[in-house]
Amino acid sequence: MQRTCMPIPVVVLSLLTAPAAVAADLQPRTVTAFDRYVRVSEAQMSADPFLRIDGLREPDRAARLAELKRGDVWIDRVVTQESGKAIDVAGGLIHHWVGAVFIAGVKVDEAVTLLQDYDHHAEIYQPRVARSKLESRSGDVFQAYLRFYMKKVITVVVNTDNEARFMRIAPDRAQSRIYSLRIAEVEDPDTPQERERPVGHDGGYLWRLYTYWRFLERDGGTYLECESITLTRGIPIGLGWLIGPFVTSIPRESLEFTLLKTRETLMRR
Repeated sequence: MQRTCMPIPVVVLSLLTAPAAVAADLQPRTVTAFDRYVRVSEAQMSADPFLRIDGLREPDRAARLAELKRGDVWIDRVVTQESGKAIDVAGGLIHHWVGAVFIAGVKVDEAVTLLQDYDHHAEIYQPRVARSKLESRSGDVFQAYLRFYMKKVITVVVNTDNEARFMRIAPDRAQSRIYSLRIAEVEDPDTPQERERPVGHDGGYLWRLYTYWRFLERDGGTYLECESITLTRGIPIGLGWLIGPFVTSIPRESLEFTLLKTRETLMRR
């Protein structure tokens, strides 16, 4: 069978113009469905074991914990259902992942302090975090600015404003909940022409990012578990080759990168 290939100039032109040409609008029904998904997911988190990995059946749980102690990272996909049925999100895609690492010799307080150090996140998590700043703090509630740099076939830069709530719920454990309050795509970043695209009318590569951290001190160290729920645009017909790899793989890869960088930094300190 003869293959039909796009001429190289056409491919290059598509890469340059497709993100702008296929702008997506974040619809109210999509936000409502995402909020519903989050409510159901958070209710299930409260009912489940503190660490999701502890909810695995034996001997799978024991095997995964042993792998973490050897230095591996555990990543798993999560799909929240309501009354046994999928939660439809018209106009968007939800990406729900959980992951964990183990850091021997580290205390819960050390891990929590690192996550709260927003002024240095751009150093700790570079290049995925390009800029970071703690805007304000009231007790255990933080307001923070983060600029994310994401690259997968295409490059996307977004400015985000976030609220993080940390809770110390027992001497051996703590948790945090981080909600994105505002996400804006950036055109021509770090140039005189830099500007933000209208919120909710952009490429749709990141519309919501909710993150849940769980810290448990046990077995001579601390288990770090991070769960992320991300909302992106759907994949338009004909542009799966361009947009598909980005919206489907970036959430998982970002979670793994964040866990490994956190462990690396804590072990070095």
